[in-house]
Amino acid sequence: MMTNNKPAEVISPSIQNFVLSHRDNDNVAIVFEDQQWSYREYVQACGQLANLFLAQRDDGPFHVGVLLDNIPDYLITLGAAALAGAAVVGLNPTRRGAELARDIEHSDCQFLITEDRHLDDIADIGLSIDPAKQYNVDTTQWRSALDAQAKQVLPNIDIDISQPYLLIFTSGTTGNPKAALCTQARLAGIAQAFNGMNSIDASYVAYASMPLFHSNALMANWAPMLAAGAKVVLRRKFSASGFLPDIRKYGCNFMNYVGKPLTYILATPERADDADNPLVIAFGNEAVVHDIKRFEARFSCQVRDNYGSTEGGINIMRTPETPKTALGVGQPGTVVLDPETSQPCAIAQFDSSGRLINADQAVGEIANIETVANFEGYWRNDEANQERTQRGIFWSGDLGYVDSEGFFYFGGRNYDWLRVDGENFAAAPIETIITRHEQIDIAAVYAVPNADVGDDVMATLLLRPNVNFDDLSIEAFFQVQSDLGKKSLPRYIRITNAMPTTASNKVVKRDLRAQGWECEDPVWVRDHNNTFKRIDDEFRQQIRQQFFARDRAELIDFVKS
Repeated sequence: MMTNNKPAEVISPSIQNFVLSHRDNDNVAIVFEDQQWSYREYVQACGQLANLFLAQRDDGPFHVGVLLDNIPDYLITLGAAALAGAAVVGLNPTRRGAELARDIEHSDCQFLITEDRHLDDIADIGLSIDPAKQYNVDTTQWRSALDAQAKQVLPNIDIDISQPYLLIFTSGTTGNPKAALCTQARLAGIAQAFNGMNSIDASYVAYASMPLFHSNALMANWAPMLAAGAKVVLRRKFSASGFLPDIRKYGCNFMNYVGKPLTYILATPERADDADNPLVIAFGNEAVVHDIKRFEARFSCQVRDNYGSTEGGINIMRTPETPKTALGVGQPGTVVLDPETSQPCAIAQFDSSGRLINADQAVGEIANIETVANFEGYWRNDEANQERTQRGIFWSGDLGYVDSEGFFYFGGRNYDWLRVDGENFAAAPIETIITRHEQIDIAAVYAVPNADVGDDVMATLLLRPNVNFDDLSIEAFFQVQSDLGKKSLPRYIRITNAMPTTASNKVVKRDLRAQGWECEDPVWVRDHNNTFKRIDDEFRQQIRQQFFARDRAELIDFVKS
């Protein structure tokens, strides 16, 4: 029989204390498919794995790499690391081959936790992790290792909550991903603040279908629900068609999202009873403006879309008064600055149709002049740390502008950044991969706006003499590049006879991005079958209409300016 035991009072906010506070709590903590775990059972499982980590750890960084789908073992590993004072390195399974190997080695993982589904991802990539510390949760080795710790006392050790607890891979203007650090202290503080702002308590049932290696799933779902003693319903991977059946089956009144999930869900066939569901709050970022009200009306819930950085320096929240194309109001100290001078940019001015008319003066980098102390840094990346905190200011790396009422607007990413489906990555590694092709001399990769939200990947190619697009067999070439992530695969390919360059022969990507697919050169677009087809005027007209239908006119104007 389930009881309503209340967690013990947490005096010092930390993930470790959140976990320990539930040791006698018999309420449901995790639901996965047709199984469930009480908080008492969850804490016991976390304790067993924590003892295993403590027994096997070596000197050096106490880092645990996790290459799992959204399954209970992921949440158990998070809890175990909190108890043991270890750090969890969330590994992105869409990165493959050399990319994935680099992430694991760069983050100094002592342990690797994976499953059958991802064994091919780590096969033959030359990991330096001791094979005895590489665990597959689908094996008897894993179960036996945990069973051996079953009689051990639940660890309750003193740990330094100002040390790294999460390494969350993000990307910057350099070629390699960066591992953003998050301590137990910061994550616990985020969880408590989140619950206060959203009135989250133990009665909530949170639907977790966004990948747990992403900060959104950890900071806007798991950690807040752990702090509140609420129930988390795991979905192995997001499914638009599975969304509403899951919400109803498990009684979920909360969900988090990042990127396009709302759009995908809205694309499913509409039914007269869609509003008959328990969902109350959908919380996330980068929802398409046009889709927010549609989602709220169709599913009878509230969408709370915001903008924030994994690194913790900037947070912008929508308010009831926020214009539909704006991000919202920034926390104290949030500004838009000229990155060259660190001076505030001009207030945005709009014409009668709402179009930005002073982009050159108003658009700058979104920054915060008060929160640089909150930035906990990147793992082993001093250059990126300095870039993020130049002149005592926290720089987001994102372009934006602010109106006379103080509402912030998103203006795009820095030109060597791409953000696809909620994930950031850099262009340089993709260019390196493409130029492996013997018939390609130069590849320039950059972001162009997606008609829904975020970016699409576009590549302009300069080919060897007397070579044309058909000679490339580009689909077959991409297919055998094991380190080309799925989201890094170009959507548009432009073939040119002359790259725009500076006097020092550097490609001017700003010009390429400004032209996008609206250029004189031939352009090919990749369809859902990963086949490239040459675009024509009809396609260009269709995509123009999509942008206007999605309220993206401001972004188009900025990109073309």
